[in-house]
Amino acid sequence: MPKTLTTTDALADFCARAADAPYVTVDTEFLRERTYYAQLCLVQLALPGEGDDDAVLVDPLADGMDLAPLYALFRNRSVVKVFHAARQDLEIFHVEGGVVPAPLFDTQVAAMVCGFGDQVGYETLVRKIAKASLDKSSRFTDWSRRPLSDAQKTYALADVTHLRQIYEHLSARLATSGRTHWLEEELATLTDAENYVVTPEDAWKRLKLRTTSPRLLAVARELAAYRERTAQEKNIPRNRILKDDALMELASTKPKSVQDLSKSRLLLRDARKGAIAEGLVAAVKRGLDTPPDKVPHVPKARDRSGMNPALADLLRVLLKAKAEEAGVAAKLIASASDLDDIASGLHDGIWATGWRREVFGDDALRLIEGKIALSAIGQKVKIVTV
Repeated sequence: MPKTLTTTDALADFCARAADAPYVTVDTEFLRERTYYAQLCLVQLALPGEGDDDAVLVDPLADGMDLAPLYALFRNRSVVKVFHAARQDLEIFHVEGGVVPAPLFDTQVAAMVCGFGDQVGYETLVRKIAKASLDKSSRFTDWSRRPLSDAQKTYALADVTHLRQIYEHLSARLATSGRTHWLEEELATLTDAENYVVTPEDAWKRLKLRTTSPRLLAVARELAAYRERTAQEKNIPRNRILKDDALMELASTKPKSVQDLSKSRLLLRDARKGAIAEGLVAAVKRGLDTPPDKVPHVPKARDRSGMNPALADLLRVLLKAKAEEAGVAAKLIASASDLDDIASGLHDGIWATGWRREVFGDDALRLIEGKIALSAIGQKVKIVTV
């Protein structure tokens, strides 16, 4: 059965071994349905090798367990930390330990770069690269309950044992293809700690807004900031305090008293009284009292009035051809909106930077400038220098 580490000393011993390894594969199990911050319930770790001690489970819920040795390992730049679809894991470790593991290798991102498609799942890579299958029976489980069953432990450990072979395969392909710098570009954003800092004052930007009224937006901003701060303080999901549709309703009706909240159709019962109700009314007042030069504004839509539809169609053909040539999904290089921007003379998208510019952006600009043309030979599109 998988080995479970339940003491800080045992974790420190494993991390000391890991410090001498070229890489360690990492995964987590957590719960988030009832809390604002994810509750870390299990950490899976594996080192190169096939021994019983090379892959372990770490129980962060065990009495006295301190994850400091793990966070020290995450800061050790001589050991590559390998994850699959790492974003949620990285957020947890940043919140729990104030650390973003580095250097990082995300096999989902690497698989995209290697031509496996957009957001390829771990199960697919296990099947295609490790030539194995996964037991799905414990996929939906309460990882906070103890003791964990043998089936749960085996399921969890498989998330890092197969990851070793996947990492070695993908890293070798990247080195052979010369695309390692593609991966580094994609991971730069993922490893930026600022991505995992939630600022309540910016929470309104996640709302689906159907208005450009600055005053209404000012009220919505204050309500969203109050909701975010309260959810963080109470460690409960933000929608348990105020759902988005109720927030926008209050931003529109602008209640001036707790009594006014009773007129809301969408407000949860617990938000109509007590401290939360008072907080909502105060947030509305702050929004109404915001000076005119401090109110928020929705960014203006990009001006595509000068778009050349024929050029946009040509760019779509070019993108499809270049994506097939590179072996990556077209939408990972540029979106349909990007192509419309290019055809409108707006040339500042992500397609114009880094590896995307190598694959598509330079030729897109040459096409616009009339330096190349497109020719069809059978089912292939050929670029012709003009």
